[in-house]
Amino acid sequence: MSTKPILHRDDPEAEPLTGNIKVTRDDWLNVAMDVLISDGVEQVKVMNLAERMAVSRSSFYWYFKSRQELLDALLARWQATNTAALIAQSELPAETITAAVCNVQRCVVNSELFDTALDFAVRDWARRSGKVRRMLDQSDARRLAALRTMFIRFNYDETEAETRARVLYYMQIGYDLAQLNEPMATRLSMVPHYLYVFTGVEPRPEEVSEFSDYAKRLWERTGHEPT
Repeated sequence: MSTKPILHRDDPEAEPLTGNIKVTRDDWLNVAMDVLISDGVEQVKVMNLAERMAVSRSSFYWYFKSRQELLDALLARWQATNTAALIAQSELPAETITAAVCNVQRCVVNSELFDTALDFAVRDWARRSGKVRRMLDQSDARRLAALRTMFIRFNYDETEAETRARVLYYMQIGYDLAQLNEPMATRLSMVPHYLYVFTGVEPRPEEVSEFSDYAKRLWERTGHEPT
């Protein structure tokens, strides 16, 4: 679930801004990201963002040379968060393939690791931009390669590793796109069965329990069920 970005000036834990500075570069980026997710790239406009933050548009140019530079920064942040997080999770040490898949699936329940809404916003953007489509294709390829390598690490042959990586990755995209809004208890009850389908291996009970506890802790901390 996405939350509205808190501006630096409104964050009681942030260092006070000095001089005439009313917003930071991160403020521009965070608000632009919020607009990208909620309204699409067409609405990521300097004047629109300035109005949301109650500042003049001229302050934008203290941080960015152009709107295109801002859009490029949004794409760079997307790659540095979502793509990097999924790859990093796939590379974590694990005793079994089912534990390794649980590591990856933490991206599904933790939006701080992987922002699903942002991923869909970029996919929508890619329908309108050849440049973004190429970046998305490259990102998908990197994610799939990481998942394939994860399966190979547990002695799956090349063909089976590729197939299982695709099933795991594309199933999750479709699952999120369906927006099932099912209760977390229902979703968690399916975890051992999904793990078996993804891997062909029965998961250990402690692996399922650890993943379920992780999801529940996130729910309690954020006040909403993981999506």
